[in-house]
Amino acid sequence: MSGWIKIGLAVSLVVAMTVALMPFQLLAIRTRLIGPDRIPRFWHSVAARLLGFRVRLHGEMSTCRPLLVVSNHISWSDIVLYGAAAELAFVAKADMAKWPGFGPLAKLHRSVFVERENRRRSGDQAREVADRLGQGDVIVLFAEGTTTDGNSLLPFKSTLFGAVQSLAAAVPDRPVFVQPAAIRYQRQHGIPLGRSDRARVAWVGDEDLVPNIGWLLRHGAIDVDIAFGEPIEVAGKVDRKALSREAEARVRDLLRKLRGRP
Repeated sequence: MSGWIKIGLAVSLVVAMTVALMPFQLLAIRTRLIGPDRIPRFWHSVAARLLGFRVRLHGEMSTCRPLLVVSNHISWSDIVLYGAAAELAFVAKADMAKWPGFGPLAKLHRSVFVERENRRRSGDQAREVADRLGQGDVIVLFAEGTTTDGNSLLPFKSTLFGAVQSLAAAVPDRPVFVQPAAIRYQRQHGIPLGRSDRARVAWVGDEDLVPNIGWLLRHGAIDVDIAFGEPIEVAGKVDRKALSREAEARVRDLLRKLRGRP
């Protein structure tokens, strides 16, 4: 019963916080009196604590702009944890905009919604990301295009690296920065997660979202490491596929270091 009480309390607090902050976030988006990513960062920080996550940062997000942060992707909770770590926005799948509850939250966080399977719109979507980068927004791209079980890294999809390609080509004398980052779920209640445990924490494939959230709320106390690597400076003409491969290699290296391997 105590587990259900914990879940009920956490959900009630998140709902109350969300309702209280929504008018202020709408005002921030419309007026820019405060940074529109400041309130989401506070929301994510509180949500991370309620979910039982403890985050350790390695390095820090670059202060260079325009900045695209490129990361591996394990679970919906990656968004909460990155959102708590810095003021930024995300590239999200278009269908997420229609999810009950989560869709409006993603819109309030000014997510960039893309249809990854729609190749005819890939150019327009890359330009939309480029516009946001050009406005000074930090955008996080989960370049694998889907979640994994936390034990592997999938090949990066290069399409949205076209945002960096077009932005760098448009203003050759102003560099664009791509910063590799990696997230890894390390321990639960202080005990190192094995391969199967890490897969249980992950949200993969057709798994329902609500049961995954419920499991985390019941078990909690998960230690997570987030590492920020050295940014890649891009200027002038660039091959987006080569840039994608370089970013993938650097994220893979960050993951090795988080595993404690040279």
